[in-house]
Amino acid sequence: MLRFVLDTNVVLDLFHWGNIDAVPIMAALEAGRIDCFVDERTLDELRRVLTYPQLKLTPDMIAERYARYSGLIQLVPEGEAPPLPRCKDRDDQKFLELAARCGADILVSKDKALLKLRGRTKLGFQIMKPAAASALLAG
Repeated sequence: MLRFVLDTNVVLDLFHWGNIDAVPIMAALEAGRIDCFVDERTLDELRRVLTYPQLKLTPDMIAERYARYSGLIQLVPEGEAPPLPRCKDRDDQKFLELAARCGADILVSKDKALLKLRGRTKLGFQIMKPAAASALLAG
């Protein structure tokens, strides 16, 4: 089974925006065809982002989205990540570290700083945009 890490924007695409590029990822996640991993740092970021005023979410909507996501993920304990390249955006380093620690196959992101690391270094996982990850699941 493929092991995924989703950055916060991709989680929002799945559980808030319903982004068409992410629909196959959501279907695979709900069907149990992929495993999705998080840690406390990535969950903390999601909890914080869900409260952003531009999302216009009520407390009930926040709780519903978080509960749906929580029911589909596996929590990885904190720990030391192997040596990794430095992401230009420090806030995104945690996703690289999580993907390395949990043995992910794919880190799904739309973040330019993370996507710049694709193919530049020997990572144990691929970094893909949602559409590419969806295409992989469809193939």
